Amino acid sequence: QVQLVESGGGLVQTGDSLRLSCVASGRTWSNAAVGWFRQAPGKEREFVAGISWRGGTKNYADFVKGRFTISRDNIGKTADLQMNDLSPEDTAAYYCALAASGTHFPTDRPGDYDYWGQGTQVTVSS
Repeated sequence: QVQLVESGGGLVQTGDSLRLSCVASGRTWSNAAVGWFRQAPGKEREFVAGISWRGGTKNYADFVKGRFTISRDNIGKTADLQMNDLSPEDTAAYYCALAASGTHFPTDRPGDYDYWGQGTQVTVSS
């Protein structure tokens, strides 16, 4: 069983930065891709960024390219999302997700991820 716990969310102003962290417990971590998703009220959950099992491949949604950076530490079983130049459109609950063991490369489909954290809220004021 895998548990994911996100942290680092908060209330910030336009142009500020935040760093979200995801900590995993359980045996399945280094053998699977990690994704960050977000969901705003009344909207579907959407892909933000993903990283492959060894960190060599990183994918980003078009709306965050150049502003967000995903990283992972397989020894510490953590994955971070550095978010810069935040705007009110980035306001959402952010979720860390882990793919099934052996799924090495990230996708943008929530259904491809087996484990989810409880989410951390990011609110950006104008």
